[in-house]
Amino acid sequence: MNLYGLIGYPLTHSFSKRYFAEKFEREHIAGSRYDLYELPDITALPALLANTPSLRGLNVTIPHKKAVIPYLDGLDDASAGRIGAVNTIKVFADGSTKGYNTDYYGFRQSVCEWLDRRGETCLGLETLVLGNGGAAKAVLVALDDLGAKPTIVSRTKATDATYPMLGYEDLTQEVIQSHRLIINTTPLGMYPNVETYPPIPYEWLGSRHYLYDLVYNPLETAFMQKGAKQKAVVHNGLKMLQLQAEKSWETWTVEGDLWNR
Repeated sequence: MNLYGLIGYPLTHSFSKRYFAEKFEREHIAGSRYDLYELPDITALPALLANTPSLRGLNVTIPHKKAVIPYLDGLDDASAGRIGAVNTIKVFADGSTKGYNTDYYGFRQSVCEWLDRRGETCLGLETLVLGNGGAAKAVLVALDDLGAKPTIVSRTKATDATYPMLGYEDLTQEVIQSHRLIINTTPLGMYPNVETYPPIPYEWLGSRHYLYDLVYNPLETAFMQKGAKQKAVVHNGLKMLQLQAEKSWETWTVEGDLWNR
């Protein structure tokens, strides 16, 4: 039996187990199973790996995408090493581990397809990225590669930030109206806390705004609802989840360096 799974805490929001169970059945993939491993503390990872020798790969979610890095034997330079966050771990036959970031691929593909359908492009697009955690790292690098102009919005401002940073209190009418793409990378609005949402001034949104929520459970978050009420175009994180999951599977099962092809 080849085991795969998801580590994080809590995991009540996750669709991953169902997604892979359906994939295994649909594609007639025998001898594989995907489980959830709730790890309140990332220091439990070495024991999980030691006690589960059939593990071939793991996905990583909140709050471990950055904290997991010191526990891995290596990072893929083209993804996780560049981004500074890991959401996919490949476990090799000798037990060694390597971290990748498939969030980058999932976000980049999904945001391009979404905007392209509306005749838009990321090139030159002033963008607000809400949050500064592990998921935000992949989003920021993808936006940079696409030629967008991202600014981080965070409760705490880092002094050594690579990108411009604002606090939520800095979101004036002028800032909101000049940044037409707004991306929520925080867990606000995620099940079971579905009533929560990022504290931005929604009243200054309009039909020229695009709101992308990385949250996919529920499929329509409070962030999206409040944006849609102001005529903004909204999008959830389900397509990103699907794309990154397929890239994770490819990473676990394909031999060779698929990231530099």
